Amino acid sequence: MSNSARRTGLFLVITGAIFWGISGTVSKKLFQQFTLDLNWLVTVRLLIAGVLLLTVQFFIKYPSQIWDVWKNKRSAFQLIVFGLVGMLSVQYTYMASIKSGNAAVATLLQYLAPIMITIYLILRKHLVLTQKDLSAIILALVGCFFLLTNGSISQLSVPKIAIVWGILSGIALAFYTLYAIPLLKQYDSLVIVGWAMIIGGFGLSFIHPPWQIDFKNLTLETSLYLVFVIIFGTMIAFWFYIESLHSLSPKETSLLGSLEPLAAVLTTVFWLKEPFGLFQWIGVICIIGLILLLAFNKKQSKKEPPLRAS
Repeated sequence: MSNSARRTGLFLVITGAIFWGISGTVSKKLFQQFTLDLNWLVTVRLLIAGVLLLTVQFFIKYPSQIWDVWKNKRSAFQLIVFGLVGMLSVQYTYMASIKSGNAAVATLLQYLAPIMITIYLILRKHLVLTQKDLSAIILALVGCFFLLTNGSISQLSVPKIAIVWGILSGIALAFYTLYAIPLLKQYDSLVIVGWAMIIGGFGLSFIHPPWQIDFKNLTLETSLYLVFVIIFGTMIAFWFYIESLHSLSPKETSLLGSLEPLAAVLTTVFWLKEPFGLFQWIGVICIIGLILLLAFNKKQSKKEPPLRAS
């Protein structure tokens, strides 16, 4: 592999991870300053990003796969479940955690999903508990304790509802990751995620149709933030991440993906001016350390690239 291809891969994964992290903070600003409706944002984000990902698949990759997934009844059923229970649940709970708390805490709580997957596989006796697994679980627990309490058990640093949504987001991401494996073995990830986004967005449209919005909120500034969240923070971020796998190993992309929570924390603190205490920074270091530990030890097949949901 040429140095040029490797540099391109590094640029793609780093840019994608940073876009993901920043988009969470931008979403918080949309909720906080512009009082944008949660259901509407999730619906529009999923529908537009899904269509754009399938468009990329059609013009750049293998257009036939877009429809092949619907020709098999089993695959079609799995895709619908993945879209409604996996994709929609991940997106909604993550955004709800951001709205109730902040992007930094929401992103870091969602990153507990690998620990949940590890515990699930151990309970199902698909994995044996190792010292590395135990170290990761301890890092996760200590990190969450400091992040959410700032060292004081009598006072939470974010509202309880934000923690509930964040933990549910981690559970949803664990399901999302495990359930998608059979589909990823058969079809391109852009096809699976693109359709899942459209299915999830269509399902939520019954609760909040995308055309029902107070247009007074859609100022030029709001529209620019929306474009960033939908185009850069969802569609381009995922596309860049997947494309980076052509020149980097899955372990490297997973490792560099840890820039997402770092970007979320930094933009939350320095852009939105939300305070972070000393013990919360210790919690951040623990959880990012957990992510790095998992990335260095994660064994993935080239045919099963890691999915992203943020």
